[in-house]
Amino acid sequence: MPLDTSTYSLALLRLDGRRWNELRRITAQITTQAAADGSSYLEMGNTKVICTVTGPAEAKSAAGARTGGDKAEVRVEISIAGFSGVDRKRRAKNDKRISEMQTTIGNAFSQTLFTKLYPHSTISLSLHVLSQDGSLLATCLNACTLALIDAGVPMRDYICACTAGSTSSYSSNDEQADPLLDLNTMEEQELPFLTVATLGTTDNVSVLVMETRVQVGRLEGMLAVGVDGCKQVREILDGVVKKRGHKILESSQL
Repeated sequence: MPLDTSTYSLALLRLDGRRWNELRRITAQITTQAAADGSSYLEMGNTKVICTVTGPAEAKSAAGARTGGDKAEVRVEISIAGFSGVDRKRRAKNDKRISEMQTTIGNAFSQTLFTKLYPHSTISLSLHVLSQDGSLLATCLNACTLALIDAGVPMRDYICACTAGSTSSYSSNDEQADPLLDLNTMEEQELPFLTVATLGTTDNVSVLVMETRVQVGRLEGMLAVGVDGCKQVREILDGVVKKRGHKILESSQL
């Protein structure tokens, strides 16, 4: 379909042809690993992640004794393939960035899942990053949401995430700076950005991570664009779940 340029100048388009408030193509599947309790595969642009869920399972110590408290513990493990990025390198398990992402994802779902229904148990999330092209944390959060739904773990609502940035750096005083939605790797390297996740279609923010500096006056616009993007992501994820539900219903009627 030809690009409609009647009301939008080509000079305002980003390098990949998107407008400032457009998401990249999102492709997702659930029940991709038959051996897991829940699984999903998600692509946001060229960022590709596989997620598997194990549990809720009874938590036991090395001696075999029952451990855990009055609610389930959410454990997250992220492995990044050496070929996933431009630089082919293998990340250690104690990598600081990976540890921070694991903690962020674990805390987010600990507050959203009904963990009190599963005392003395653990819910393990295993994420495998196959390709990186920006919005890595957001992609992992979205993949975890689908995998947990596939596993049948009750939660308050979807956790939907995306990134938002600004067209101007911290040092410049560009008054015409505009927010951008769903940044890729090139944009993340050059521009300040944040990752935001909300609960379902509400404006309740469950995750907000920002590792770059930005002027306070631009933060509100970036956050507003990010929250709106999360609502768009929610509709896409909900469509994936409903599509899978229709297939299950059709197969049960045969």
